[in-house]
Amino acid sequence: MKKIDRFYATVKGENNRTMGIDLTVPVSKTAVPVVVFCHGFKGFKDWGHFNWVAQSFAEQGLAFLKFNFSHNGVVMDSPTEITDLEAFSNNNYSIELKDLNTIIDFVYENAEKYNLNPSDLSLIGHSRGGGIALLKGAEDKRVAKIALWASLSEFDSFFWPETIKEWEANGVVYAENKRTGQKLPLKKQFYDDYQKNKTSLDIRKAAKMLDKPLLIVHGVKDESVNIQHAETLYNLVQHSIFIRVEDGDHTFGAKHPFKSETDVTPMLEELVENTVEFFLD
Repeated sequence: MKKIDRFYATVKGENNRTMGIDLTVPVSKTAVPVVVFCHGFKGFKDWGHFNWVAQSFAEQGLAFLKFNFSHNGVVMDSPTEITDLEAFSNNNYSIELKDLNTIIDFVYENAEKYNLNPSDLSLIGHSRGGGIALLKGAEDKRVAKIALWASLSEFDSFFWPETIKEWEANGVVYAENKRTGQKLPLKKQFYDDYQKNKTSLDIRKAAKMLDKPLLIVHGVKDESVNIQHAETLYNLVQHSIFIRVEDGDHTFGAKHPFKSETDVTPMLEELVENTVEFFLD
């Protein structure tokens, strides 16, 4: 088992908001490949099993960087809950793309400090974070490979007609956090920004352009993002690898809070094993 170092840092994201960064790095005499992980909607870097995932990647020789998007509603003093509802209400896809660019810049600017090899930088995105990772990875030459976990293939189908009507009437809609019962606000700017930047936020268009390796892993029983999204991306990217997880739900069996390694499901272990293999191949 490799010796592991852990580092913590912050950078300024959009609107000068602080983004927390965790970096788990295998001790090595040579610079190591780095994987940047993008969490999804209502997610954050310390959700559930993500620390276990980071450790598992580092034990196999890959540095693992996870971070909070600047407007995900999580603040430094409360890292495992969404508490800044004003920030959450002002988040949008364009902000998250800019945040991810800032994180990639961070890797390049601090590669020597953390013994990272920026020429071997890859992305993982879960759920909505998968869409962000694919959009960014398709246009950024600094990204070598992309892995998508339970990713959506487009944003349009998540803007339901009744939601748009509510935005028009009230200027805000609320998404329920089923675990906590919180009503999380989303201002109409979220929809307006998407309409304004629809061309640059077209995940399927980005997929058609993709000229780098892509791994798609999706659970057949995903209750949040139907597996048809994965099938669509697989059909658009002919050189991609698609792994169907027969009993997989949206988080591959993971829960929050994650209490101990006894909470690790076989499908989680397989997810990490397959993804690590993809990046090291």
